[in-house]
Amino acid sequence: MKRLMILLSLIGLGIATGVIIWSGYRQVLQALSVAGWGILWTCLAHLLSMIFCVIGWQTLLKRNRPGKAVFFYILWIRAAINNLMPVARIGGEVVSVRLLMRHGVRKSQAVACTVVETTLSVIAVFIFTVVGVAFFTLRVSDQNLAGRLIMGLLLSVPLLAAFVLIQRIGIFSLLTKIFTLLFGETWTTFLGNTAHLDQAVRTMYRRRGRALACLFWQCASWSSGTIEIWLALHFLGHTLPLSEAFMIEALIQGTGSAAFVVPGALGVQEAGFLLYGHLLGLTPDVATALAVIRRCRDLLLYAPGLIVWQMQEGGAWFKRRRTDAKNGSSPDKPLPDR
Repeated sequence: MKRLMILLSLIGLGIATGVIIWSGYRQVLQALSVAGWGILWTCLAHLLSMIFCVIGWQTLLKRNRPGKAVFFYILWIRAAINNLMPVARIGGEVVSVRLLMRHGVRKSQAVACTVVETTLSVIAVFIFTVVGVAFFTLRVSDQNLAGRLIMGLLLSVPLLAAFVLIQRIGIFSLLTKIFTLLFGETWTTFLGNTAHLDQAVRTMYRRRGRALACLFWQCASWSSGTIEIWLALHFLGHTLPLSEAFMIEALIQGTGSAAFVVPGALGVQEAGFLLYGHLLGLTPDVATALAVIRRCRDLLLYAPGLIVWQMQEGGAWFKRRRTDAKNGSSPDKPLPDR
């Protein structure tokens, strides 16, 4: 599985590089130089999206929940892993569960709130994309592309419904198989009693007020990416109406979600910016520069997260080794369901 992720990463990198070369790398660099410090402000605007996501995620826990600062830190690490590492956007969720447990959340609650939040996030992306495609269909003249986008949305409905149904009826063993495939038997041991986890997930869905509140904040989180697109284009000297910035962000997020197996949607995202930007009147160099700014965001915001996470994991590992050496026990015991 890891080899497949690495292969997909290399293919995506090749596509992304090809997009930049085809668009004219000199023109792309010129466009980026025009944006200047605006690139930094655009990247920082993503913090608003993260804050909305934190509010929704925290809402799912009824009691004994960490503060927003803790959730923000965990979201930062999760997003860093999912966006910058070849983990098919699953590894970050696994790490976030462990971090929640370290901050006092029981295993069943940590797993349940992460699974439910991820599911509601997928639903929010779907809603966001549906609205974006509707606007896009009315805006562009390429009805063939619009028809294919609509067909893609229709085909994703059964998959999305099945994803939710699997959790509601308690087939948590499927997730166990996925974790085992990706991370080995260590993570099967880590999950523990899957029946207990199934019950925790069902309970969290039954709290409909909290689930709907989380969905609302997830929709707000994805929609706020419109501000990033608008700011980036503004600093590039090609300001678009907010409605068109909304379309671009919705289509990019929808395309990236469909290609979730490609680490960081590498290559897919760049091609999407080029295609959708062209249909909305952007020149290839500006559309590609917009894609590069999005990658700059990932590097500026999330690369430090990977460094911090690795430093903390390394420190925790050495601490366990010293403790286990003193006690004469194994360092690989699974964390308890507190």
